[in-house]
Amino acid sequence: MYIKNLTLTYGIQTVFDDVSINIPINEKVGIVGVNGAGKTTLFKIIMKKLVPDKGKIQITNNKRVDWLPQVLNDEVPINDLSVLDYLIQARPIEKLEKELQDEYNKLSDLTIDQDKVFKNIDKINNKLAYWDSAQAESELLKISAGFNLDEMLDKKLSELSGGEKSKVAFARLLYSKPEIMLLDEPTNHLDKLSKDYIINYLRHYKGTVLIISHDIDFLNKIITKTLFIDKSTKKFYLYDGNYDKFLKVKDLHIETLRREVKKQEKEEKKLREIVDKYKYSSGKMKRMAQDREKKLNKLLENKIELPAEYKKVKLDMEINRESTKYPVHIRDLYFKYNENDNFVIKNLNLDITRGEKFLIVGHNGAGKSTLLKLIAGKLTPTNGEVEITDKTEIAYYAQELELLDEEKSILDNFYEDDISPKKMRSILGRFLFSNDDVFKKVKILSPGEKARVALAKISIKKANLLLLDEPTNHLDPDTQKVIGEFFKTYKGTMIVVSHNPEFVDYLDISRTLTLPTGKIDYYDRKKVEYYYKLNNKDK
Repeated sequence: MYIKNLTLTYGIQTVFDDVSINIPINEKVGIVGVNGAGKTTLFKIIMKKLVPDKGKIQITNNKRVDWLPQVLNDEVPINDLSVLDYLIQARPIEKLEKELQDEYNKLSDLTIDQDKVFKNIDKINNKLAYWDSAQAESELLKISAGFNLDEMLDKKLSELSGGEKSKVAFARLLYSKPEIMLLDEPTNHLDKLSKDYIINYLRHYKGTVLIISHDIDFLNKIITKTLFIDKSTKKFYLYDGNYDKFLKVKDLHIETLRREVKKQEKEEKKLREIVDKYKYSSGKMKRMAQDREKKLNKLLENKIELPAEYKKVKLDMEINRESTKYPVHIRDLYFKYNENDNFVIKNLNLDITRGEKFLIVGHNGAGKSTLLKLIAGKLTPTNGEVEITDKTEIAYYAQELELLDEEKSILDNFYEDDISPKKMRSILGRFLFSNDDVFKKVKILSPGEKARVALAKISIKKANLLLLDEPTNHLDPDTQKVIGEFFKTYKGTMIVVSHNPEFVDYLDISRTLTLPTGKIDYYDRKKVEYYYKLNNKDK
């Protein structure tokens, strides 16, 4: 894959600046950089969903490229097609077999050009060989088992939860046999067994893989090269080795630069002193000053600069007032999406105590996000009751960030809030949106940037009850740590769905609800890890 003179701007902001680099074939490449550096944007250009201002990305020998986007949107259709049929469609075997039969039928007609028919038969057979038609069913079953999809193969696509859609989309991608695979945060919805299967699959995958991931362990076990997108220089840098090796080389490079900067500063100071002391002299001393001034100008022209230190998100969220002792009462709660569906939630009883940090875990489709939506009032119970008591004020962070208006700018997403534009811009600055950034439309933001907008929205509510649905999915490790430490000190009540043990560790969780069983236990990390590894299909 050749990237030649790639340049992209959004308005006055440059994302990539005349980038040229070669990514060797059959390498497993981790794409890294801070949120907003352009990682997902690069994928969109490769997939021809975005056109650069200048330059191009050339795919060697027109190899087949496919991707798993971080936010699925319409990648998995919502219809009555079964999961199994949807997966089967990833290889056009049925269509090719019909075409082959049609060609064979033509052989009985002696008026047709027989040589042309045989050539067509050879072409179709070559395609069937590529798609490995003889072993395709066996391969599909292996992939389905690797993703723990066996029990949902008969399910309709319209019945899938967000996490289930992600797993099905990933399985379909693997089964479709792309020669170049683009994976954007692929582990957000994988349990440990599925993750181990994917690691083994990708290690032996005979093709090129580009991976964007905040899962460092996942990257280290797969990638052979690291492509660093530098947000400050708008350039790409390719390193040999996995993520840990990249960090060591990068840190060594920065340390070398620091020594060079200190050396330059010392030399600059020395030259300036001589120039300032003798520039008004005459004779030899004046000539020496002129010589040193030339050296000083040359040094300044080639001055070494250290990479920019990126700012970190700063959260500041007070609550308007305390809630009652029990802000949420749930009584005999039942919920299903359609009359003929099974209940997603049934016979759930729960009281949440003021100030409690409460965690919800469970397998994909168990009703975790559904329960948060019921508490937030986005859904209505089929039976039973969700009572939000007086003085309870809710701020809700949705997993798929669907509460943001994609067509509006960042700033316009806050117009309904009673905050002056000047103060709102100050608040957005704490979430790393400064100057003209606030006028960007939400739809052009990276998933990580959208997540920061969503965090900003809940931070200004000053609500005493936070509903957080997978709040770390799109955030880099540094930002995950910042918000984890912040939420630990939050004075209100918090109900969290998360499959990120390191993030959960920050929160001081008191109790855990496991769905669909409805069992409530005191928080025990080992027990949660057990569910993550064995029963949890969302990690």
